[in-house]
Amino acid sequence: MAKELIKINLGLVMPIAEIDNCKPEHWAEVKSIIISALNDVDGYEFETKIVSESNSVGLIHKRIVQGLYNSDIVICDVSCKNPNVMFELGMRLAFDKPTIIVKDDKTNYSFDTGVIEHIDYPRDLRFSKIVDFKNTLLTKVIGTYLDSVKDADHSPFLKSFGDFKSVTIESTEVSASSLILEMLDDIQTDIIDLKSQINSKNSSTVTKIRYNDQIEIRNLFNQYVHENSSEVINFEDALQYIIDKSNNNLSEADIKELTLKLI
Repeated sequence: MAKELIKINLGLVMPIAEIDNCKPEHWAEVKSIIISALNDVDGYEFETKIVSESNSVGLIHKRIVQGLYNSDIVICDVSCKNPNVMFELGMRLAFDKPTIIVKDDKTNYSFDTGVIEHIDYPRDLRFSKIVDFKNTLLTKVIGTYLDSVKDADHSPFLKSFGDFKSVTIESTEVSASSLILEMLDDIQTDIIDLKSQINSKNSSTVTKIRYNDQIEIRNLFNQYVHENSSEVINFEDALQYIIDKSNNNLSEADIKELTLKLI
């Protein structure tokens, strides 16, 4: 009979966007290295994901806090000292739950967390060093997990500074209808945020286009005045000149509107 696997929910806190010349592809590869280090471990099955990831839809900040609190172990990559990563690390340490910190060899230790053991890996992800890193990481993860389940009062961080009570998140039992309504509120909030982002992008694009068009129309108007300097300027003739000469895709009404604003 096959031995039942111990399932461990492992959360990742790490950069995902470009920082300090490390592009998103670099962080994707680091994530892949961490996940592969925990694959095919005898007796264990790891579910590894970024703490903000979830199977359900909801507010991303809420998912981050829940992921930080509910994960059996969190691996935090403080390479490049990404502000969001450092903040999330602080939250996890406040929960006083098992945490493993890793960093690349180009990142210095931070004053506040330097007392905690860090596992280093090469920023260039050199193969031989990465093999050593993966072996060390696996050993630390298993050891940290076993320590946490053996001791109900396990305190990986706060006990080093005195007798403190860790932060807890209370669970509240709610009805199915209340839960659905809460999820719908979260979805609505996400949609509103998304619409706001889209409108912001569209607004900036329109502003850029209008500015470029104004520059072109002003130049064409000045060109018309220069070519007809000996005559009285007729607005309708100038407008037609601009329409004929312009290279934009604006309608005649838009060109007239912009021209009136410039004259």
